[in-house]
Amino acid sequence: MNKRSKRKVLIFSIVFGVAIAAVLGLTAFEENLLYFYSPAQVKAGEAPKEHTFRVGGLVVDGSIKRVPDSLQINFDVTDNTEVMTIEYTGILPDLFREGQGIVAMGTLQADGKFIAQEVLAKHDEKYMPPEVAAALKTAEEAAKAKKSSKTITLDSI
Repeated sequence: MNKRSKRKVLIFSIVFGVAIAAVLGLTAFEENLLYFYSPAQVKAGEAPKEHTFRVGGLVVDGSIKRVPDSLQINFDVTDNTEVMTIEYTGILPDLFREGQGIVAMGTLQADGKFIAQEVLAKHDEKYMPPEVAAALKTAEEAAKAKKSSKTITLDSI
């Protein structure tokens, strides 16, 4: 093998090695992303089953149910369109309460139950997690669009 052929093999090997490293790096990055879904998106089946993601909304009034003699708690979260139940075992943040905006990280089980590993609550009265605010705004706009499409005009009769 002459010097030119050796150089071509070396360059090809380096390019091939960099390509393999890039593919492995991007695959690992994709697996570690945590996407945010609203309760309406989860109910529509857009959220991955048995893969970690975030869900958020407002804690529904009167929905907090604690299991006696344990740290397990069940509560409902809404985006003003859909409601979903979240199960969490652990100590909740001090600011967690009904009507509060929260974001929970966890997995959606095959039976449709969301098991949270972490629950985050907003830190003051004016702050709402950006994902929750966007989900509530989208749900509100969808409700307005749905309401306006049901309006009957004299021209349509």
